[in-house]
Amino acid sequence: MSYVIRSVRADEWPAAKELRLAALRDPVAHLAFLETYEEAAARPDSFWRERTAGAAEGADRAQQIIAEGPDGRWVGTLTVLVEEPGTTDWAGFPVERKQGHVVGVFVRPEERGSGLTEVLFDAALEWAWGRGLERVRLIVHEENGRAQRFYRRAGFLPSGLAVPLGDSGERELEFVLERSSVGVPFSDR
Repeated sequence: MSYVIRSVRADEWPAAKELRLAALRDPVAHLAFLETYEEAAARPDSFWRERTAGAAEGADRAQQIIAEGPDGRWVGTLTVLVEEPGTTDWAGFPVERKQGHVVGVFVRPEERGSGLTEVLFDAALEWAWGRGLERVRLIVHEENGRAQRFYRRAGFLPSGLAVPLGDSGERELEFVLERSSVGVPFSDR
C-alpha cells in the first residue's frame, strides 16, 4: 500500500469538499451520513473553508485524516471530533467524559478491502489518545451491518445507547472503544 496517511491542511478545502461530495453519492450514504448530497453541494465555499480549517493539522478540537494515493488523489477519510464533559453531543445527550467522536468515515469503493480503513482508524486513534481522550465513540445506523462488522473488528463495542432518527422509527447505535482496553494497533490485530 503506497498511501500517505495524514491530517488535512486548511488550504485543502477543495479536495475535502470533493471527497465529502463523493461520499454522499455512495449507494449507502443514506445509512452512513446525516446530510444529503444536495444539502452539501449547496453549501458556499466559505462553509468548506471553515470546516476544513477547523479539522486541519494543528487543530485541537477536531482532526480530519485522509489517505492520499500515489497520484495525489484523496481516497479515504475520517474525522475525530473532541467532546468535552459537561457539554451535550449532536443528538442532545450529555457528554460525561473527554472523548473522541469518529464521523465522516469514507473510503472510495475501488479502495475498499485494501486495509485502508484500518490504517485510517489507527491514525485517528493515535491522534485521540495523544490528546488524552478517555474513549472514542462512533454512531452507526442499525441497518449498516458492514460498518458494524468493521467497527467490532477494530475493537469498538456497542454501548447500548440508541439514537432515534426523527420520526422514521430508525435508530443509530453507539459503539465505543475505551482507551484502557487498547493494546495493539488495529492493523496488528
